[in-house]
Amino acid sequence: NEMIGRLLTVAKLDTVSTLQNSVRVNLPELISSIANDAEFEAQERGCRVEIVQQEDLTIFGDPSLLRSAIENVLRNAVRFTANGTAVEVLLRADPTVNGKEAILAVRDHGTGVPEEELARIFKPFYRLADSPGLESTGAGLGLAIAERIVRLHGGRIRAMNEASGGLRVEIIFPRNIESDSG
Repeated sequence: NEMIGRLLTVAKLDTVSTLQNSVRVNLPELISSIANDAEFEAQERGCRVEIVQQEDLTIFGDPSLLRSAIENVLRNAVRFTANGTAVEVLLRADPTVNGKEAILAVRDHGTGVPEEELARIFKPFYRLADSPGLESTGAGLGLAIAERIVRLHGGRIRAMNEASGGLRVEIIFPRNIESDSG
């Protein structure tokens, strides 16, 4: 049932071209709430979720869709990070575009993704070959859903391997700077 629900979500997001419930969303509040929820799962796996930087930024969007996208990325990172490490969450304005974009970065300390497969991890049903010690769960829809939600919000998502190991997923959202309180 869960997989059917996720399939329907992917199909629906593919047909929607505009947001229905766009409101001002306080990103630090939303991210803190998601990180707190993910911390329980992280503790069960012997790791933790750590917000290492968080600027006071807002964007316009659908809060429940944004929650789903960010939660999919963060829970994926918790699943793949090594025991005893922290999944690092960072939120900042991008100075290279005069702060007109918000960058949310989620970094794990796992094995990373083969370079040739980085672009495919956002495709429906795509799953990496099972890594040693990781249970084979999920249908390969979480990151596909996240990508569609981010795109619906006028943003983009990308993944890159960190030189010291692990995967970094960045979600970039356009901002209405006048809407920020800070």
